Amino acid sequence: SMVAEMFFFSPDPVEIPACRPVTFRITSPDVIHGLEVVGTNANAMVIPGYVSQFTLTFDEPGEYLILCHEYCGLLHHEMVGRLIVHEEETTAEATS
Repeated sequence: SMVAEMFFFSPDPVEIPACRPVTFRITSPDVIHGLEVVGTNANAMVIPGYVSQFTLTFDEPGEYLILCHEYCGLLHHEMVGRLIVHEEETTAEATS
C-alpha cells in the first residue's frame, strides 16, 4: 500500500521481490496525483477518496524511479520516489 501526497510518495523506497506478481494499492489525502514507474508500463491515476490498484511483475532487479505525472502543485517536479526490485532468492539461500 502506498500514499501519494504533496510532494512525496510513501513509503520511499518501495521494496519488492523480482519475478513475483506484486499488487500496488495507492491513494491520496490531498489532490490528484499520478504514479509512473519509469521504464515500465506501471501507470495509475491517484485520486483522493479512492484506491487505485494494479498488479505487475518486475523481472529485472534494480532501482526504478517513481514519478508523479499529474500536476499537483508548485513542487510537482520534485515529487519522485524509488522502487527497489530485489533479486529473487533461490531455495538454497532462503533455507540457509
